[in-house]
Amino acid sequence: MEHIVDLGFIEECESWRLDSRFFSSKVGGKPSWLDLKNIPGCDIVKCKKCNDPCIFLCQIYAPYENDDSGFHRVIFIFVCKNNNCCQDNNSDNFVVLRSQLPRENEFYSSDPPVERQDWQPDITADKWMKICHVCGLAAPSKCSKCKKINYCSRSHQIHDWKNGHKQSCNDTNTDIIDNKSSLLFPEYELVIESEKISDDDDGDVKSELEKENKEIEIFNSMLESGNAGSLQNDQDVDADLLKISTNEEDENFIDFRAKINKQPDQVLRYNRGGKPLYISSKNKINNIPNCEECGGSRQFEFQIMPQLLNDLELNHELNSLDWGILAIFTCEKSCVPKSGYAKEYLWKQDIIDTKNDQQ
Repeated sequence: MEHIVDLGFIEECESWRLDSRFFSSKVGGKPSWLDLKNIPGCDIVKCKKCNDPCIFLCQIYAPYENDDSGFHRVIFIFVCKNNNCCQDNNSDNFVVLRSQLPRENEFYSSDPPVERQDWQPDITADKWMKICHVCGLAAPSKCSKCKKINYCSRSHQIHDWKNGHKQSCNDTNTDIIDNKSSLLFPEYELVIESEKISDDDDGDVKSELEKENKEIEIFNSMLESGNAGSLQNDQDVDADLLKISTNEEDENFIDFRAKINKQPDQVLRYNRGGKPLYISSKNKINNIPNCEECGGSRQFEFQIMPQLLNDLELNHELNSLDWGILAIFTCEKSCVPKSGYAKEYLWKQDIIDTKNDQQ
């Protein structure tokens, strides 16, 4: 028996292909908003740890084909870049928003878009609203000197002033260029491909489990004999495997490795109504909160994989942004949000148990 899991891979592309008009899934840069007249402000995406605005991480276009109210539907994920806000098995530095539109709406044609740079280039959010020059959120304030640039918050205005706007602010002959802020992540297209999984894969997982258990036994024996240092220096030993081997054998982690090794570049797994591919047997989610909009049940929709971290140009410090998996749970009915955006639920699972377990 086979079932389908959609895998996401990042690819570089021309920036215009990621505009709202093409309903793209993407990573980094500014959000490509769906509802162009109703852009969230920084108060909606504040980090629960530091209260600064979170930065756009990625979005996935995931329509509900059988429900016209969700004919166009996008899930947006934001994250705080403050390293101190990132704690193991705690998702307070993430915000997930769901936005959707019916097929007939005031922004987009009911016909499919034509993938051409000159096709309806006026379908942009800044046609309807003032957008933050730094991050793309709704911007209620502007630079008091040049009055050309809008900001969502004082913190982003200060950042922009220190990173270029101070030099260009009083130059009336210079047009404002929408350069990418250093606060943003690198921008990529998120390309979706299907992966077929069959019951025969269980045999592969068992084989991989036996192989990994042998590697763990070898490494633990070398730890006991004091020879583990040479193993780490002379062989390409996976850092995550070493974490597991120094704690306890974890079949979930080995199953995780066996599955992703078939497509090691995957950064997303989409399996609406399915189950997350957990990275550890610890800190699994037991109780999924109900939808805040309608009170109905939420279901698993997709997960962000740790491979994405390799492409975010992070400073790989000890306390840098990190995760094992990010599992996103959304309203099972995909109810229509009352104020344009519904907050959905994200469960962050890391590879080892720590004192900072998610409450």
